[in-house]
Parts: sequence; structure tokens; C-alpha cells
Amino acid sequence: MGTEHPADPNGLAELITRAQSGDRRSFDELVRQTFVDTYTLAMRLTANEEDARDVVQETYLRAWKGIDRFRGEAQFSTWLYRITANVSYTHLERRRRHRHEPLDDGAEEMELRGTGGPDGAFESNELADRLSDAIAALPVTLRAVVVLKDVYGLPHEAIAEELDITVAAAKVRLHRARKRLRDALFDEKEGAANAL
Repeated sequence: MGTEHPADPNGLAELITRAQSGDRRSFDELVRQTFVDTYTLAMRLTANEEDARDVVQETYLRAWKGIDRFRGEAQFSTWLYRITANVSYTHLERRRRHRHEPLDDGAEEMELRGTGGPDGAFESNELADRLSDAIAALPVTLRAVVVLKDVYGLPHEAIAEELDITVAAAKVRLHRARKRLRDALFDEKEGAANAL
């Protein structure tokens, strides 16, 4: 067995090494082991099933072409998150310029429950649905930052690098995204209370 990279708690180092040598089967196994997380992130960033599938396909294509550049300084999953975020952002920007349908078709299919925290679940389905809708309604520039930071825990530096913005811009966007989410969730709650 190959030696595990320090940043490889899932034991993917041997598969990565073989894939870097051109072994397509090892790369296919990496895809199999990381697909659910990659698709989940793409879905959260695009809020659209068709877009998420396109993003995942492009992510793995880029990962295969660039696997020799993966050095193991971060977890393989983090490297994939960065590629997925970058592809999602590019895909949605391109789509925004040529859009024929709203970006948030399918936002109701987003599934934020189950990976949202240590206990793996939100307190209520209603809150999860409202949060899901609020995230889907964010502009893509804000959505990308809030998902990468608050859901996946990436540091500001990694987010800035992947989205090709400054660390200060990443922090500003995160602040704006959180404020919009707070406003959306509390305005909706107050509106419902006032209607009673």
C-alpha cells in the first residue's frame, strides 16, 4: 500500500498516485468515491440539477487533465471543491449572459439537510426549505462564497484564490450574503407572524 499523504485522511493517496501516472481506472475510482460530495456542492452552487450535472462533468474533466498538478498539500476533496467552485462560477456567469430560463428552477430540489453541521441535520424541514430557497435566491457571486465558507468551511484565502478575487472581497461578499440570508429569513418570519 502507498504511504498516505498527511492531508489525505480518506486514504486516496495510492489512487491519486496511480491516476497521476495515467491510470484511468484509478481516476474512475476517485470519481466514484468523491462524486456525491462533488455533485452536492455543484447543486448548492448552481441550484439547478441540469447545471449541476454539467458542472460535475466539467469538474472531473479538469481534474483528470490537471491531476499531475495535485501535490497533496491539501485534501483531495478540497482540491475538487476548488475546481467545482470555479467551474460553477464560470458556468453560471456564461449562462447569465445567455440565459433563457431562471437560474433557480429546481431550487426546491436542493438538499441542504444532512451535512449542515455536526449532528447532520437542521432542526426543522421548514427552516431547511426556507434556507435552501434563500441561498438559491442569492446572486451567484454571493452564493458561491457563502456555500464554500459556511457549508464547506474553506478559508477566505482558498475562496479568494478559486474565485479570482481578493481576500477582502471574499470577506465582503460573505458579509453581504449572510446579511441577505438573515434579512430573507427574518423578514419572511415576521411577515408570517403579522399575517396571523
